[in-house]
Amino acid sequence: MPVIHHEIFIQAPPEVCFDLARDVDVHTRTTSETGEKAVGGVITGLLEKGDAVTWEATHFKIRQRLTAEIVQMDRPHSFTDVMIKGAFASFTHTHEFRRKGNGTIMTDTFDYRSPFGVLGRLADRVFLETYMKRFIVSRAKALKKMAEEKA
Repeated sequence: MPVIHHEIFIQAPPEVCFDLARDVDVHTRTTSETGEKAVGGVITGLLEKGDAVTWEATHFKIRQRLTAEIVQMDRPHSFTDVMIKGAFASFTHTHEFRRKGNGTIMTDTFDYRSPFGVLGRLADRVFLETYMKRFIVSRAKALKKMAEEKA
């Protein structure tokens, strides 16, 4: 199972970063390259523990839907979402926010399993892990920009 781990320093308080990261509307703006939008469950505003959201997006030229649920939340330190329906065999995405000086270290840990057994593991090595890392880093940079403008 690949695990993608990414850290970024944001010159903004953890509370600002935390709320931006769990905001459905912000998620849509920070994933515009895939046309991601919320189409079910909580479709606007801040996600809370127990909330589920269904995202629709285009990845690899295929329109897909994925439903994730917030299973853990400790504001403003961390929250975790897990896929309950979608293209992956499974995923757990943990978002952590640690104060550092005047800012925040935001950490994403994305632990996933591809479908299709051996073929899925081959896809991970050939392109999927790189694609997912680029997606997570791109979103983190967009959140950083928004948080620093807001702070």
